[in-house]
Amino acid sequence: MTDTGMTRGAAAAPENPKNRDWFELSVAAALPVAIAALAVFFYLNAPVFMTANNWISISVQVSALMTISIPFAMLLMAGKIDLSVGSTLALCGVVAGLSFEPLGIPGAILLTLAVGTGVGLINGLLVASLGMSPIIVTLGTLTLIRGLAQWLAPNPIFGFPEEFLVIGYERVLGLPILTWIMMAVIALGAAVMALLPIGPQIVALGVNQRAAFLVGLRVKAIGIALYAGTGFFVAVAALMSISRINSAPAGTLGVGVELSVLTAVLLGGIPFAGGKGSVIRVVLGVWLLGMLANGLILMNVPTELSLMTTGLVLVVAAALDVLRSRRS
Repeated sequence: MTDTGMTRGAAAAPENPKNRDWFELSVAAALPVAIAALAVFFYLNAPVFMTANNWISISVQVSALMTISIPFAMLLMAGKIDLSVGSTLALCGVVAGLSFEPLGIPGAILLTLAVGTGVGLINGLLVASLGMSPIIVTLGTLTLIRGLAQWLAPNPIFGFPEEFLVIGYERVLGLPILTWIMMAVIALGAAVMALLPIGPQIVALGVNQRAAFLVGLRVKAIGIALYAGTGFFVAVAALMSISRINSAPAGTLGVGVELSVLTAVLLGGIPFAGGKGSVIRVVLGVWLLGMLANGLILMNVPTELSLMTTGLVLVVAAALDVLRSRRS
């Protein structure tokens, strides 16, 4: 046998299962360990970080991001992506702000949910039904929708009804309403993936869409439903956000949300190509980002450095995604 043949034979040899198991275990443990390490670090530098009130504050700060990240994660598991979530958040916030006076609170909420779902439906039809690139389509709608939001509301909208602002400020059984909404979304996402038949079907689409089609899965319908569902929960997050800040600035609301969501989802172990993932790990990814932002604020770290840190976390998440892909 020649040296070339030996090299090829060695390259084709299967990896030791024990080595792969150890790698997977190390990756699975990395996120909880990072969260624990961050908690210790911030506690040593700002003891108030570990108080119950501060952790409740973190839950409020990440509530909208979590509400978007759960359906976004399911979309990515299916091998799709939506980069327009930030702009959709802005449009939904503007629609709600403009609708309170003529439609009342129930009418404004229903219209906002319909707009978010409609945007997701359009993305789904273009991507899942027509087969267009999800990155190109949602980059296009990102710009289009942001422009539409700014056209509808050139100036920030202020002064929402007090009854609506209750969502952003009041507590029930000791926890903020925003935290309860977030936990309900987490429970719903976990139930869909673990208990309903569509959960394994979503993963199957990410593994091999053509094979999923050949075994009888309704590939297009599932894809459209995932995009529409993502748009619906982006609208929910928009209502949560504007109820908290009592404002809907079309130019800044939701800016960078798509990057934060993508970072959290990649940190949660969902490959960019899809095909596997866990809702609970995505929750940990979002929580880590929330801890990081909160802790840096408590340490009086400049905003610029905080942004750089968040960007570094995205790069690390992308690197882990590449490493996982190569190992698998």
